[in-house]
Amino acid sequence: MKQLLILAFLLLLAGGASAQETRIAAIVNDDVVSLDDLNNRMRLVMRSSGLEDTPENRERMSGQVLRSLIDEKLQMQEVKRLSVNVPKEEVDEAFHRIEQNNNMPKGALDQFLSDAGIPRTSLTDQITASLGWGKLVRGRLLQEVTISEEEVNEVVNQLQQNADVPQDRVSEIFIAIDNPNQADEAKRTADRLIEQITAGAKFGAVAQQFSQSPSAAQGGDIGWVTPNQLLPEIGKAIEKMKPGQMSYPVRTTAGYYVLYLVDSRKLGQPDPNEAQLSLVQVTLPLVQTASSEEQQQVLLQAQQISSSAKSCGELAKFGRERAPQSSREIPAIKAGDLPLQMRQVVLGLGIAEASKPMPAPGGIAIVMVCERKDPPGGLPSREDITEQLGRVRLDALARRYLRDLRRSAYVDIRG
Repeated sequence: MKQLLILAFLLLLAGGASAQETRIAAIVNDDVVSLDDLNNRMRLVMRSSGLEDTPENRERMSGQVLRSLIDEKLQMQEVKRLSVNVPKEEVDEAFHRIEQNNNMPKGALDQFLSDAGIPRTSLTDQITASLGWGKLVRGRLLQEVTISEEEVNEVVNQLQQNADVPQDRVSEIFIAIDNPNQADEAKRTADRLIEQITAGAKFGAVAQQFSQSPSAAQGGDIGWVTPNQLLPEIGKAIEKMKPGQMSYPVRTTAGYYVLYLVDSRKLGQPDPNEAQLSLVQVTLPLVQTASSEEQQQVLLQAQQISSSAKSCGELAKFGRERAPQSSREIPAIKAGDLPLQMRQVVLGLGIAEASKPMPAPGGIAIVMVCERKDPPGGLPSREDITEQLGRVRLDALARRYLRDLRRSAYVDIRG
């Protein structure tokens, strides 16, 4: 009854039912997801994931984008109900981390949103929901996660007995199935996401927007794992894959997974993503509306710089002379904190070797490694094992929490 009264009030405010119908995409308990909300988030999804913003792509993705917005509303309603605070400073810091992870200078994300016609609130709402939900889950559920010494000992023994088994760096996209009636739609959603990634969308960006696992905040990255640490269905799928490959939709009791095998190694070998690097990056600006001739001209300039620079000092000098606003020296960064494409390029470079020109936010980039310190090898520590076991258990509890919120919510989808 309460929801009906709220709906009637909203209709009156909008000046009539027919006018309001054109502006509401969904009602979630006491909140409304407007068509403007949906359209703005669609633009954000398209631009951040590298998808072409076409009517066909919008039709394919709109259902899943709307479900993501509904989940955000449910999460934020619970965050507010339990008085979980997300200060503006934390949201601003998250903006800065996104810029760092995408190799963008400070403030460039706001310019990116402005150029794409996306209100800043579309991203801040998403970030606030993610931060608040993370705080809520840790505060309410972490106390339920206990990892015994026996569990850690069992994993340690398995690792010691299987020191030569493969270990894989895996990213995931998870589409939940809350009841059997959703299975077919979840499968279609997974298939559509695979189609978009195959067509050029970035796996990490798609995971961040659509995955219903807490790993979405890290672009789906779940780190280095061995097959016995995964669900049997996922472990079997990973064993058949090679680095750089993506899986078909993998069905589990909880839902469908789409997997991406980032890298493989022998258990105990050093993790290249933990390497500490010092870099110089020069990015020659290139606007998205540039003509093919302008693009070719910038690419030729980048190729000349790449072939001419023989040291970090020379590359930094080129940057100061030709692109002072978009070039930078990075004195210390972990390889795993670099965007995936740049990380793969950088880890293949020698010291003082300039990369070939590559696409980067806002232009074409050349990067050079000035120093590199590789991490030591060895098996994971007991603390690392405890943390990973706890994260898996907490993730399962968080999914159950959100599933229960969905089941008890009043949701009326209009769009």
